[in-house]
Amino acid sequence: MPHTPTPFEPVRTRAPLGLWIGALGIGLGLVAVLGVCVGSVFIAVPEVWDVLAARTQGRVNSPVLNDTIIWEYRIPRVIAAITVGAGLTVSGVALQGLVRNPLADPYIVGVSSGASLGAVLIMVLGSGALLGLPTSAGAFLGAIGVLALVFLFAQQRGAFADSRLVLAGVAIGYVATAATSFIQLQARPGQLSGILFWSLGSVAGARWDALAIPVAVILACVAWLATKGRTLNALSLGDDAAVAVGVHLRSARLMLLIIAALCTAVTVALAGGVGFVGLIVPHAARMLVGADHRRLLPVAALLGAVFVVLIDLVARTIGSPQEFPLTIFTALIGGPFFLALMRRQRAV
Repeated sequence: MPHTPTPFEPVRTRAPLGLWIGALGIGLGLVAVLGVCVGSVFIAVPEVWDVLAARTQGRVNSPVLNDTIIWEYRIPRVIAAITVGAGLTVSGVALQGLVRNPLADPYIVGVSSGASLGAVLIMVLGSGALLGLPTSAGAFLGAIGVLALVFLFAQQRGAFADSRLVLAGVAIGYVATAATSFIQLQARPGQLSGILFWSLGSVAGARWDALAIPVAVILACVAWLATKGRTLNALSLGDDAAVAVGVHLRSARLMLLIIAALCTAVTVALAGGVGFVGLIVPHAARMLVGADHRRLLPVAALLGAVFVVLIDLVARTIGSPQEFPLTIFTALIGGPFFLALMRRQRAV
């Protein structure tokens, strides 16, 4: 009798990895161009190329308004969306393999809640609340602070178990969320809408001067994780299997968790709390290329980048000139996606 895969078991495929990477790379290029051209003001592709050519020569193209829209706003926004999508997705892949839980996502260790706390502190109390740091830096410090607490409370006899890690992350995340809610109550009415918009995720504020560090960090993390495919494959099979192939459990888990949390912290600092990306895109990638993390990680990174660029395009055009937070649309997709998976699991 043929084997029927479970909802979280990827469909096996013989398509070469290079084919998937090439197809997704082309797709990412196309949606990136679409993201630059489409908005409240439509700009044709030839005009975009003219602006890029002029900028590479150190001059501003005419008309100046189009040059400003393309170079100062839309291109940084698309780069930020690519960075957020890739970072959250590979973080989700790593955590799902690490804790062997298909429902794990980058927020399972409370990093998102900590980032929100740091950002809201600065938004409400002013930059002096955290030594004059900007909102993005406050979000990053909040995320790392919560991660340190999770590590501390997850320890048991000098080691940490997956179950304790998840429980500590959930508990500390709730505490951080409660603190965030208390601080929000101290905000002026005019501040609340901005705080809510940021907490649901947006790349509207992306600018060139704020992109260099996030892009560099996410590229480095994705590259490092891509070299750990064999380790993640072993961890996904259980501790005994991992030890049998020479994986040092403590150091491997610690490094994978730090990298996954770092990816999440950087993306939250850049774009706020974008939900569901690290939860649903890894499963979609598994359906394409299977469970082998050596194939899964590069495909998931590209697929996540494409997904967030498209979601941002919808968020800023569906009600133009009004924009919507990203999580509204990722949740609209993510909810039905997992209901379908649950239904499929019950039918197997």
